[in-house]
Amino acid sequence: MPATRTAWLQIHLCVILWGFTAILGKLITMQALPLVIWRMGLVAICLLMLPSIWRKLSQLTPRLIVAFSGIGALVAMHWLTFYGAIKLANASVAVTCIATVPVFLSVIEPLLAGRRFQLRELLLGLMVLPGIILVVGGTPENMNNGIVMGIVSALFVALFASLNKRYVLKADALTVTALEMAIGCLFLLLLSLLFSISDISAINGIVDEPLAVLRPPQGGDLFWVLTLALACTLLPFALSLVALRQLSAYASALAVNLEPIYAIVLAALLLGEQQELSPGFYLGAGIIIAVVLIYPWLMRPARHDRGKPAT
Repeated sequence: MPATRTAWLQIHLCVILWGFTAILGKLITMQALPLVIWRMGLVAICLLMLPSIWRKLSQLTPRLIVAFSGIGALVAMHWLTFYGAIKLANASVAVTCIATVPVFLSVIEPLLAGRRFQLRELLLGLMVLPGIILVVGGTPENMNNGIVMGIVSALFVALFASLNKRYVLKADALTVTALEMAIGCLFLLLLSLLFSISDISAINGIVDEPLAVLRPPQGGDLFWVLTLALACTLLPFALSLVALRQLSAYASALAVNLEPIYAIVLAALLLGEQQELSPGFYLGAGIIIAVVLIYPWLMRPARHDRGKPAT
């Protein structure tokens, strides 16, 4: 099987697994900050128990360690704002906001990953904006803060996906995952400490008690957090890095935009969220998904330009 086709299959498997993350984020009663700390920490612990990971980490240059550490902090901020959006709105709204990633990537990836700027990508990304407008208009006003946080989360995706694309060929995927998860967890622990020092007792949707992030998940939360960390984080995150060796960050992000299909259907079936949203929301989501589906056809003539360095 051609490497590119294998990469597409890998990305779509990741999308299926990621489709459950928003649902789990809604089921878990923890606030966003402790949820993400435990999600990243558990993945890092599992990987750092492997001697081969330590051996490969020792072979990384200081420059790569700094680069992947910075990316880990961006991943942490993406998940923090993503789960904040779920808590402030709902799972369907949060995953739909992530569909704005191509708009950001069409500009950011050429700058950070060193490939040509594609005007068609920007225009294609902008085609999701009417969908986003309908999504905003189709949600209750009290969810607006969640929409803003979801779009900020999409910006963080564009940043870390572009940087991962730039550096992913320089290290083993599992090693990169271990480093980014560990640093992301430490970054959020530091953020919690800063919240505590600043006497910030609560941020709606993000954290209720900053120092409570060290408290292990309890009851049903423990099972769901373990599922989130291992089945919906460790496996797809490492697999997506492997796939990114063959695909551009923009192409993989558009595939990931199919996540709302799974998440919205699951949210309706498991959480009954269809009762909170109007037909306008689903029309907007349909426009966004349609843009994803026409991407392979629209970009086919330019496929030979993929991956060329910027001139």
